[in-house]
Amino acid sequence: MQFGIIIQARLNSKRLPNKVLKKINNKTILEILINRLLKCFKRNTIVIATTKKKEDSEIIKVAKKLKVNFFRGSENNLLLRYVSAAKKFAINNIIRITSDCPLIDPFLIKKMKNKFIKTGVDYLSNTLPAWKSTFPNGSDIEIFTYKSLIKAKKLAKTKVEKEHVTNVFWNSKRFNTITFGGKKNYSHYKYCLDYKSDFNLIKMIIEALLQKKKFGTYLEIIKIIKNNKKMMSISTLSNKKYFKNRSDLGVNKI
Repeated sequence: MQFGIIIQARLNSKRLPNKVLKKINNKTILEILINRLLKCFKRNTIVIATTKKKEDSEIIKVAKKLKVNFFRGSENNLLLRYVSAAKKFAINNIIRITSDCPLIDPFLIKKMKNKFIKTGVDYLSNTLPAWKSTFPNGSDIEIFTYKSLIKAKKLAKTKVEKEHVTNVFWNSKRFNTITFGGKKNYSHYKYCLDYKSDFNLIKMIIEALLQKKKFGTYLEIIKIIKNNKKMMSISTLSNKKYFKNRSDLGVNKI
């Protein structure tokens, strides 16, 4: 597989347990995410990477229902889980998506994929490192080569580096990396699912998209949030709370 999307997912989230199985319009968060990806990508290029814990068998049920690939690996060493999943499905270039970003923009992924191919870099991201991001929190996309991932695994020594997969890429000078930037800075917007308030926001966004008959590119979502005071308040407060508690993202440099 030349390019494969690996989605990390588990149920025992510290901030909001079982969040990927919460439902909006009878669809789980994970289903919403995968269905959006299927707008631009084939089922056999999608892999859900979860843990071997019994409770995460519920995630496998979703994968089987939607007929996408799945992999079960290490719970805490997420870097190893990615390496193992990529190896199993022979993925040369990994597109990393997290399951708490159900409103991911597949058209943005395609743009970044083209940039990745054109530049030939080891690693490309639109929201990491955080201090360079111009994209909203919830549109997180990372692309890197399998060869570089193996190198990152060898270099990773700390618990943080093993838990967060790509810290080594953007904290080390051993890789050729690029931060994909936009024309305007929208990094103060957030629709990533971390708290109950985020779930309410995502639900409101989906309802608004249905009413407007829009798919929901990241720019369409930003416009919806911007024009609604309640949504804007939730988004802003959640973003501040999130980054206050994520020292691993180097937010002190923002």
